[in-house]
Amino acid sequence: MSAARQVLGERGERVAERWLEGRGWHVIDRRYRSGHRDIDLVVERVSDEGRVVVFVEVKTRVSDGYGGPAAAVNWRKQREMARAARAWMERFRRPGDTFRFDVMAVVWRSCAEPEIIHLENAFSVG
Repeated sequence: MSAARQVLGERGERVAERWLEGRGWHVIDRRYRSGHRDIDLVVERVSDEGRVVVFVEVKTRVSDGYGGPAAAVNWRKQREMARAARAWMERFRRPGDTFRFDVMAVVWRSCAEPEIIHLENAFSVG
């Protein structure tokens, strides 16, 4: 990955993190790694019903060509995220936790402010 793409990706992750925090989510892990697998953000929200933990993949682009950023989360990436999530759960899971996988697309076109698309329950793992 080029340095410019890595900087863009990190910038998108920071934007996604602030966006989620502004909506009541608490970031509990950034760039969680399990071997060569990673999860960009792990966030939680606690309510009377319990704790919801979300594993978030952030895709950042300068355009939405080639199907947009969310289209890059194909079955292989989903499988790798699920494996990393299992490792996270083995280490940090609490009784009563519920889990899901979200995808966030951050697109910077020519304007200064990015477009943010949050796909809740973007995929499930059997």
